[in-house]
Amino acid sequence: METNHIQENELISKLPPHLKQFIKPQNYELYTPINQAVWRYVMRKNVDYLSKVAHESYLEGLEKTGISIDEIPSMYGMNRILKEIGWAAVAVDGFIPPNAFMEFQAYKVLVIASEIRQLENIEYTPAPDIIHEGAGHAPIIASPDYAEYLRRFGAIGSKAIASAHDMDLYHAVRDLSIIKEADHASAEAIQEAEQRVDTLQNKKVEPSEIALIRNLHWWTVEYGLVGSLENPKIYGAGLLSSIGESKSCLLPEVKKIPYSIDAATQDFDITKPQPQLFVTPDFAYLAEVLEEFADKMAVRKGGYKGLQKLIDSNSLGTIELSTGIQISGNFIKMITNEDHEVVYFETIGETALANKDKELIGHGIQTHANGFRSPIGKLKGINLAIENMGPRDLKAYNFYDNKRIEFTFDSGIVVEGLNVTGIRNLRGELILIQFTDCTVTYKNEVLFSPEEGDFYMAVGSQITSAFAGAADPYSFEALIHELSTSLDKKEKSDKEIKLEQLYQQVRILRQNTIDKEGLEEIFIQLKAEHQQDWLLSLELYELAEQNKMESFANDIRQHLEKLKISRPKIAHLIEDGLELIHA
Repeated sequence: METNHIQENELISKLPPHLKQFIKPQNYELYTPINQAVWRYVMRKNVDYLSKVAHESYLEGLEKTGISIDEIPSMYGMNRILKEIGWAAVAVDGFIPPNAFMEFQAYKVLVIASEIRQLENIEYTPAPDIIHEGAGHAPIIASPDYAEYLRRFGAIGSKAIASAHDMDLYHAVRDLSIIKEADHASAEAIQEAEQRVDTLQNKKVEPSEIALIRNLHWWTVEYGLVGSLENPKIYGAGLLSSIGESKSCLLPEVKKIPYSIDAATQDFDITKPQPQLFVTPDFAYLAEVLEEFADKMAVRKGGYKGLQKLIDSNSLGTIELSTGIQISGNFIKMITNEDHEVVYFETIGETALANKDKELIGHGIQTHANGFRSPIGKLKGINLAIENMGPRDLKAYNFYDNKRIEFTFDSGIVVEGLNVTGIRNLRGELILIQFTDCTVTYKNEVLFSPEEGDFYMAVGSQITSAFAGAADPYSFEALIHELSTSLDKKEKSDKEIKLEQLYQQVRILRQNTIDKEGLEEIFIQLKAEHQQDWLLSLELYELAEQNKMESFANDIRQHLEKLKISRPKIAHLIEDGLELIHA
């Protein structure tokens, strides 16, 4: 089995650098024999139960995506098979920013956290792990309708504008997931991290676009049900990968609600079972609601509200003007008229200009390293936007190369300077005019002066779109994502190493000829040195039953019954394991 190889294919190779930075090797050899046993237990239990209550594409999807019940899947193997249905998979570093997560989906790439939950969190973990992603998300994309919904959701969701509060919450949830899965985190550290998440979740703030679309994602992709209210089936990855909640979610006490755009305003708590779930009649309906939501987003509405969202986000974003010119940067200022129309905007720091999502040659961050500003709108007196001016109109403004020109906008903004050149779009409309020795004024304020260099004026009557991120993802250097945020693994004790060795011995025996004496010796060591471990006892019991070792199986069964009494919190896990063996 290949371990560190990242399987390259067309989909992965097309990813822009700002997404590739989140990819990391799977490091398959780091999975311990206990990790493998956890995967096997969860998958056997899930497949047995979910075959009855999951959407019909689940079991077929397990096979199509190369996911084995008996061992943690290798990313290399999954990728090879996913390629056949037009998708790819990459291993990433746990929680990644929500826009990045959705953008991967837009490229038809599943992001899979390569870590796996600890044995004590076998039923559920708030951290993304390979059980959640590999056994939850991957199988359902075998349904073409759902796969297209996932891709479309990614394309729209990656444009959603976040707020500073969103990023604070993202980092808090990420920290909690790291701490909860660390093998030496203190109870105090976990409580403190949970409190931080709780405080931020309960903070009353106006929900941003990313917060609203994240809710839609949660109630569909993560915790969605499909079918009728009376007999829904599970398709959400969070439910498919939780051996506890996949059962409890179908109980009558969990309220079932018809899925609609109202789900965008229903918050969720990642640390607790959900008290209500939304049911879509089919996967096609998911796309209808998504389009309804997208029609309300700044990416489609633009205007002053869209630009204000970008200013409030304090993050890289893009506006597109009516001519198609796109300005990507950190927006800090706008001026509006009495009709709330944007008449001027300004960015700070590195800015890039584009058209149709491709950077305009010569107008990257090197040219516009110190920000970009421009008036927009109609010209005073003729009630005409510059892009709508014909040759005669432009001639009236003395619009010739190397001639001085003055534009007075309806808003009162005046641009006066020496015209250097203009850039036009494919329709022949001016989209950018370059001036030298230029002054831009508004009332008594100087917005730009000749000392600042050449002035580039974006041409457009209005903002038609505003969205998160850059128009051309290659315009900006990727922000560095620290892969080292996971807590360092502590040194394993001799006892822990010996327990892993026992798990490995059983793993080897299961794949080869069963050695009764070898099994008995493992059980003796387990009882003597690892009295609290229950999962290996179940594996031993399974082998004893399969090989008709009645007396030995009896001994193990008695040990398991004692564990159920001494460890009541895991009694149901033992009982479920016994049911699987006897099924």
